[in-house]
Amino acid sequence: MSGVAGRRAVVTGASNGIGRATALALADAGAAVVGLDVEPGPEGLDVRPVDLSDPAALAEVAAELAASGVDILVNCAGVFAATPLRELDLDAYHRLLAVDLHAPVLLMKHLGAGMADRGWGRIVNVTSVHASVGEPGALAYDVAKAGLEAATRVAAIELAPSGVLVNAVAPGFVSTRMALVDGVDELSLPESHTVYIEHGRIPLRRGCAPEEVAGVVLWLASAANSYVTGQSVRVDGGLTVRL
Repeated sequence: MSGVAGRRAVVTGASNGIGRATALALADAGAAVVGLDVEPGPEGLDVRPVDLSDPAALAEVAAELAASGVDILVNCAGVFAATPLRELDLDAYHRLLAVDLHAPVLLMKHLGAGMADRGWGRIVNVTSVHASVGEPGALAYDVAKAGLEAATRVAAIELAPSGVLVNAVAPGFVSTRMALVDGVDELSLPESHTVYIEHGRIPLRRGCAPEEVAGVVLWLASAANSYVTGQSVRVDGGLTVRL
């Protein structure tokens, strides 16, 4: 994949799942990658420890990175917590939004300015199919992902005159830690397997590997993408296109 070689990229959530696959894909394509995560990253990848729910810590590391010049930002870090409306725990609600929504917005603010000043940049926000469809008990997560897609559109409009393209990638069922239920992949559970795989609720009849999402992110983050901005690309095997 051409178009990112020599670019400096920042990837949040780079130690696991889609973030890890994306960080490694960017590095393999020639980008200089810095990850941001609360956990150690894979060997050979520069991952800075930072709590994305702490705005002060986030601003500090963003200022350090911005001073070196950042060309590509991929906001991939995400957490999930059950937040049913009638029993809504406001602390859990705010913690989830801090990581899944506020941190990406703040990083777009801090790092997008430098991209605009230099006249080139790519920002990709990893959202979810939850941005457009709901699930009982997932109020905070759904609000965060829908909000991040709205922020993606506004940032795309504001940064377009400066040569910065901003897009979102919305995965469906992906084989990551977030997909585990009591240690078992959710699509392997009998009720899920019957509906989504056997009955074709996912038309491709399988889940997604993190690397498949990373491939889409890589293209959107590259110079090969010259005219796509403000969009959300669903990487869901057709989940959201059928009744």
